[in-house]
Amino acid sequence: MTNVVEVTQLGKHFSEQWALRGLSFSLAEGELLALLGHNGAGKTTLIKQILGLVVPDEGQVRVLGKDPADKAHRGELSMGYLPEQVNLYDNLSGFEVLQYFAKLRGCNDERVDALLQQQGLAAAAHQRVATYSKGMKQRLGLAQALLTKPKLLLLDEPTVGLDPSASMAFYQQIADLRQQGTAVIICTHELTLIEPHLDRALILAKGQNRGLGTLVELQQRSGLRSKLQLPDSLPPLLGSDPYIRQYDRNEHAIHFAPSEQAELVQHLCNHCGCSDFSIATVGLGEIYHHCQQQELSQ
Repeated sequence: MTNVVEVTQLGKHFSEQWALRGLSFSLAEGELLALLGHNGAGKTTLIKQILGLVVPDEGQVRVLGKDPADKAHRGELSMGYLPEQVNLYDNLSGFEVLQYFAKLRGCNDERVDALLQQQGLAAAAHQRVATYSKGMKQRLGLAQALLTKPKLLLLDEPTVGLDPSASMAFYQQIADLRQQGTAVIICTHELTLIEPHLDRALILAKGQNRGLGTLVELQQRSGLRSKLQLPDSLPPLLGSDPYIRQYDRNEHAIHFAPSEQAELVQHLCNHCGCSDFSIATVGLGEIYHHCQQQELSQ
């Protein structure tokens, strides 16, 4: 699988403050990377360097094998970008806004019409953007990011302000784009929303990598344990079962490593006669919080 983005020992400082330091990762075709971190962690600086708007002080960025900061390659790079604040031209219609960006990028009106239809904006295409809802403006912003059928899509807080159905529709669009080979980086604080869709997450703190990997990999590295909640009335055998060492009598729960789940559930059902339980797995939010707490303790 071809890497769309390759970042190697990337560093950038402003005055004496490092915004990024020693950052390395790659992004393959069709992969979705969740870019996570508190405000000031270096996320925006990273996005700007991938876009070629900021030149690194250390290391390098390659997009489709090219240096995005090299103006000679700018026209060869297929990238789409949606900033957190979508500031469009309120006095123009949705069609006029998209047509303006299309002309800048060498796209025709047929592409504009197709994207307005795809984003569910065809009926409002000739209404002023000032009349659009937050969700409609966000979809218009996404349409401009998709004008050139980009190989790389960078999205900054794309679901902020969207209702649940609009957010679901957004991620379905992203899934369709990934099937076509588009690599996606999404910067977000909405961890629960992005968790089912990501391939890997990159957690930044003070400009450095504090966690990079799939959800399973991050679960394992964190050492955090999942929780199996049992009813108050337990089968008598369970309390004396030597297999279950992590049983907490106060919580009526068993704490276990995520990798142990299948074996634990099978043992409870087959040997303890217990099938009435619920499982709370270690999610992205817990992993993120753990990584940030580790940063604070260092």
